[in-house]
Amino acid sequence: MRLYRRGDEYSIKLAGGSELMNSRVHGSEDALAEHACARLGDTLEPRLLIGGLGMGFTLAAALQQVGNQAQVAVAEVVPAVVAWNREWLGIYAGHPLRDPRVNVQETDVAHLLRRGRQTWDAILLDVDNGPEGLTRKENDWLYSLNGLNAAYAALRPRGVLAVWSAGPDQRFSQRLRKTGFRVDETRVRSHGSKGVRHMIWIARRGA
Repeated sequence: MRLYRRGDEYSIKLAGGSELMNSRVHGSEDALAEHACARLGDTLEPRLLIGGLGMGFTLAAALQQVGNQAQVAVAEVVPAVVAWNREWLGIYAGHPLRDPRVNVQETDVAHLLRRGRQTWDAILLDVDNGPEGLTRKENDWLYSLNGLNAAYAALRPRGVLAVWSAGPDQRFSQRLRKTGFRVDETRVRSHGSKGVRHMIWIARRGA
């Protein structure tokens, strides 16, 4: 990944030139957190796990939705992304990494999913372009039956798994249901009421 700047605008791109995210376009990243946190209801001291820091917009939106007693862990596998957020990008999302509720770990979110058993009230995944891995082949595991079973086990009863994708994927929806989740699919705009439509899956674990 590489960070580019043009005036006040930043973008993160793959080495080949494909843009992954832009500091001006983050409506669907905000919506990922908003839709997930809305399902938490009056959960006391919620524990959230966010897979993928990106430019910090999903994290910032989640922090706005949860109370002061929340704990939010962020797993980011690329150390440079964390460094960029601390040095250049934080101002655009309101410096969410400075929030005392946040614990950022430079690790693969898959490691935290495998370790957790009924640990999280919500797991938010925005680690790639969607169920078809683009940036890292290893990300495919997260969207497989094994990965979804690990996410289900890591959630507390009635916990929420929220997944961002650039587009729909019917086979992924089927895998979520096969795992035991109750699934809602939501299409959201990438930039307010404009831009392309992205997909968010909201999957609830049973009691």
